[in-house]
Amino acid sequence: MDHLGWRMKFGLLGPSTNTIVQPDMDDLRPVGVTNHYGRIEIPGMSVASDEDFLRLVQMIKDNTLHAIDVLKTCEMGAMVMGMSATTFWDGRKGAEAYVKMLEDRAEVPVSCGSFSVEAALNAYGAKRVSFLSPYFDVANAQVRRFLEDCGFTVVRDVALKRPSPVQIAHSTDAMCRKAILELDGDDVDAIVQVGTNLSMVRMAAAAELFLGKPVIAINTATYWRALRNASLPDRKDGFGTLMSHH
Repeated sequence: MDHLGWRMKFGLLGPSTNTIVQPDMDDLRPVGVTNHYGRIEIPGMSVASDEDFLRLVQMIKDNTLHAIDVLKTCEMGAMVMGMSATTFWDGRKGAEAYVKMLEDRAEVPVSCGSFSVEAALNAYGAKRVSFLSPYFDVANAQVRRFLEDCGFTVVRDVALKRPSPVQIAHSTDAMCRKAILELDGDDVDAIVQVGTNLSMVRMAAAAELFLGKPVIAINTATYWRALRNASLPDRKDGFGTLMSHH
């Protein structure tokens, strides 16, 4: 039994350019659970178009399995995927195949963004949703396809089109607040934020207070689902109703 992670050792896997998911998920970590971060090597390339974004996604896919091989040497009990774009790709069937590939390589259960968002929306009983991302339109189309495959109606979406993977973490509260207000409406049951390098775990929680509806940050949802899948019932205030009530 691990001295600090006596309840669970999570392996967290994310892109080498991501500076948000590790501190976010450390803030969500309960006592007796430890997080061990591994990095998928990708270049800090410029992203100025749909084509650039597709090249970035392929680089991430190519380097993911090697990163898992390194991470699994800590003998983790489960893996948390801190990269969301690839987990939405090619609809629900594509996402299922992708997660199976990750689990086969990691040899432990994997919590990933796409299915965590689905589980969170189902926990609220939401049917009509909108979402924002730091991505380009080509990736938003993949998120929309996944959500629609899961039976949700996507009312609208916003792509922030951040200029590089590292620059996603430089997105301001003002950018995110503006997007949330554009996405809200009486025709929307819940708002979702995807993109793990976009810092929104606290803003999403605050937005729930003034919008009166679920606002789901993907880092919160992914870690929440990892805890629940590991039969860890811990709740935590300050990160939205998903973590405090579900």
